[in-house]
Amino acid sequence: MRSVALRGLLGRKLRTILTAFAIVLGIATISGTFVLTDSITHAFNAIFTSIYRGTDASITGRSAVSVDATQNLPPFDESLLPKVKALPEVQGAIGGVADIANLIGKNGKVISFGGAPHLGFSVDPTQPQFNSLTLVDGKWPGSNEVVIDRSTAHKKDINVGDTIRIEAQGSAEPFRVSGLVRFGSTSLDIGGATLAGFDLATAQRLFHKQGKLDQIRVSKKAAVSEPQLLSAIREVLPPQTQVKSGIEQADTDAGDTNAFTSFLQKFLLSFGFIALFVGAFVIANSLSITITQRTREFATLRTIGASRRQILRSVLLESFVIGALASLAGLLLGLALAKFLFWLFDSLGFTLPTTGLPFKGRTIVVSLVAGILVTMIASLRPARRATRVPPIAAVREGATIPPGRFARYRPVGSAALAVLGFIALIFGLFGASGTGPVLAFMGIGTVLIFVGVALFSAQLIRPIAAVLGLPAERLAGAPGVLARENATRNTQRTGSNAGALMIGLTLVTLVTMLATSIRASFFGAVDKIWIADYAVTAQNNFDLIPTAIDQTLRQAPGVNNVMGVRSGEMRAFGAKHSLSAIQPGGSHIFLLDWTAGSQATFDTLGPRGAFTDKDFAKKHHLSLGSTFRMLVPGGEQPELTIKGIFDPPAGGSPFGAITISASTFDKLYTPAQNQFVFFNVDGGVSKANDAKLDRILDGFPNAKVQDRDEFKKNQASFLGNILNILYVLLALSVIVSLFGIVNTLVLTIFERTRELGMLRAVGMTRWQVRWMIGLESVVTALIGAVIGIALGIVLSVLLIVRVDFLVVSWPVVSLIVFALVAVVAGLVAAIFPAQRAARLNVLQALQYE
Repeated sequence: MRSVALRGLLGRKLRTILTAFAIVLGIATISGTFVLTDSITHAFNAIFTSIYRGTDASITGRSAVSVDATQNLPPFDESLLPKVKALPEVQGAIGGVADIANLIGKNGKVISFGGAPHLGFSVDPTQPQFNSLTLVDGKWPGSNEVVIDRSTAHKKDINVGDTIRIEAQGSAEPFRVSGLVRFGSTSLDIGGATLAGFDLATAQRLFHKQGKLDQIRVSKKAAVSEPQLLSAIREVLPPQTQVKSGIEQADTDAGDTNAFTSFLQKFLLSFGFIALFVGAFVIANSLSITITQRTREFATLRTIGASRRQILRSVLLESFVIGALASLAGLLLGLALAKFLFWLFDSLGFTLPTTGLPFKGRTIVVSLVAGILVTMIASLRPARRATRVPPIAAVREGATIPPGRFARYRPVGSAALAVLGFIALIFGLFGASGTGPVLAFMGIGTVLIFVGVALFSAQLIRPIAAVLGLPAERLAGAPGVLARENATRNTQRTGSNAGALMIGLTLVTLVTMLATSIRASFFGAVDKIWIADYAVTAQNNFDLIPTAIDQTLRQAPGVNNVMGVRSGEMRAFGAKHSLSAIQPGGSHIFLLDWTAGSQATFDTLGPRGAFTDKDFAKKHHLSLGSTFRMLVPGGEQPELTIKGIFDPPAGGSPFGAITISASTFDKLYTPAQNQFVFFNVDGGVSKANDAKLDRILDGFPNAKVQDRDEFKKNQASFLGNILNILYVLLALSVIVSLFGIVNTLVLTIFERTRELGMLRAVGMTRWQVRWMIGLESVVTALIGAVIGIALGIVLSVLLIVRVDFLVVSWPVVSLIVFALVAVVAGLVAAIFPAQRAARLNVLQALQYE
């Protein structure tokens, strides 16, 4: 039976390849995801290992808010450095500061590559054991000089001795380029990040950290153990500082990036498993068709003595071989997909570091196991169906496989499965508590919904096809009628094909509805509360900007009510919350719906005043006049009094859970920076004022001035990039489903060979055959599109209703486009099968068995 199964596969090469392709794409996504994230993780680990080369201990500030914080740690007094150097266990020690440093190109714009960070830091060439940079040209920086990375210099034609402007915590300043550097090893790609190194005094001044340090790195003497070194350092540490070994610090610094790559890995793997999930439908459908076509073959085997168990093993062996070969092909294709994903993220503004394309054993094992397992599971039902072929079928032309004893319960069972899925999903959204249970119920519910609807869709084929087939009948006449009837001839088969496409289009509709609703909710919130003329943000819309910007605007004639909005984190009521801070003038910038307090609250917060939103106040039992304490990263615990409570609009607001005055914030957070700056200008929004503001902020190339409409568009621009990434990833599952349609059409052409020969014999032209096959494909694709779009709308509405700050928005144009894309996809999927059907020889087709 093994040789029979393998010879059968070789005899059906085209069918085998088309069936396997569904698994190839899914495994390619899984393999490519592992390669991509392994490369990113290895690159970041190499970066942090290089940074802490020669470091036995690292001293940093300690956040009282986040125990695991690795960023925005409070700086500490530089007087600690000589104390550490004086310890007998210490061989050497170096102090440094770091922050964002934007390099300004010759065109006056910030040099940026794919959204990568712009890193500025101090360097000390006198202690090379700590230096992760290699000087490749020029010399190390002196006062008001800078070294920049060689990659940026080459891309922007910057040479040693040139003058370059740099913007950090103030307006852009000119610096002489004293040298070019390379980070780490020659093979390490830091992913488009720009590097700027200064001497310590210059860096402290530039980053507004005079007399402060962000970190001290320490090396021990040869006879000293690491625990001894750490113990000695702890004896001289002031409050709100901490010490870790070099390895621990590297691991801590890599924590955020590892969390990111872990999320990215799970995120991308989910699309691979979606493609495999869709592929399972394709494989099950394809095997069901081939088993039906091989009824007489299986019956003959039964007649000459093959048992039902041998038939089952034969089909499962075929499935195993298909799964193994497809998984191997997908495994190798994953390398190309990983390179494509790097390019895709880069083109959409997410440049990532890389160290090549690592191919780990885990990638191979998981990919092969997943591909083979999904194929085998998908083949179980067709394999069991093959065992029901009776021996008598070998002598009966047109014999069919008898249905299983549970077949009559299929409609009820599939409907119950879908209903059970909706119950699980709704419970996950509205009843479960905790991230784990919520995601589990949502995931299980979604899978049950997809399986249930896909199985139940056979009951929907005839009524939907009757409607969707009308244009085909009007357009093509008899071929259109035949196309509609062919689509409804085997509703189970058509439903399975449509179900595979349905899954992809459901998810596409879901993300589009969510993105449109988020955008509409945000736009509505801005329109409701914004009464300012202009806003200033960073060029990339999310970086913090220096407080020197609002100071410059405040001094400009005709500019009024300048209000910077700071942001940070604090702890209160036993949890971590977002904190915002504002300057006076907010009553002329935002119009809030106050449930307690008034517009005057904006301008009268004072040193201890705060306001919050209605939900936060209700949850923590706050009312006008309530007092509470908050804990800030530096360890201070100021007492605050609630002076206002507002009801935020759907779509949110620019304020955190608690908002305080900027003057209080600046005493607690170093250095203070703005998220936004809002202000009014005499004469309102005009082209003349646009030009005037550009001149006022000429010294801040990273600042972007925008009116309300521009602000809305820019802040929502990230949604477009995310949506494009999701469309590309979901396209894999759609492509898999289209190959399912191609496969089914090709297989049914074998099944209907004599029928097609008869049609040609009675006068149907080759062109009409192509029309019939093409329209059948379009009808099938449209059925999947209708069910998928409808299901996507239902699921997205449930999610939107669950999220308090979102309102439902209907992307009508996008939904129409999805339906049109389904039509085009159906036509494309029919090209090869239609050509194959049209080329059939009439006489041979009439004799075909």
